[in-house]
Amino acid sequence: MHGSVLPAVQIALTLALIAWMITGFTPLPGRWLRWKMFCRATFTIVQLTGTTTDGRTEPVNVYAHLSPGSFILGPPQLQAVLDHLTRSGRYERIDGTGRVLSARREQRLEVRASRVVL
Repeated sequence: MHGSVLPAVQIALTLALIAWMITGFTPLPGRWLRWKMFCRATFTIVQLTGTTTDGRTEPVNVYAHLSPGSFILGPPQLQAVLDHLTRSGRYERIDGTGRVLSARREQRLEVRASRVVL
């Protein structure tokens, strides 16, 4: 009797775990980052172009200005990096478009004249 109960319990627990894992990745309201590990994170995907003081334009990689290993960048942090780049004189202005992904929703993001606009 005990020999057959243990495998049945193991099978039931395994199936429950598999069902829980599958439903953890299904889309619900918010669609992005539903998994618990990312539920409070906000990610910014942005493509920026900087205009230098002599009028040239070049792509701007904001992640190159973050501390090593940092990859979570919300709008306030993006604005801080943009402020640093313009105050340092590296760029006269920065423009671009992108998206902000969070557990709540996905939003469009624009950077106009070095200001983040949601």
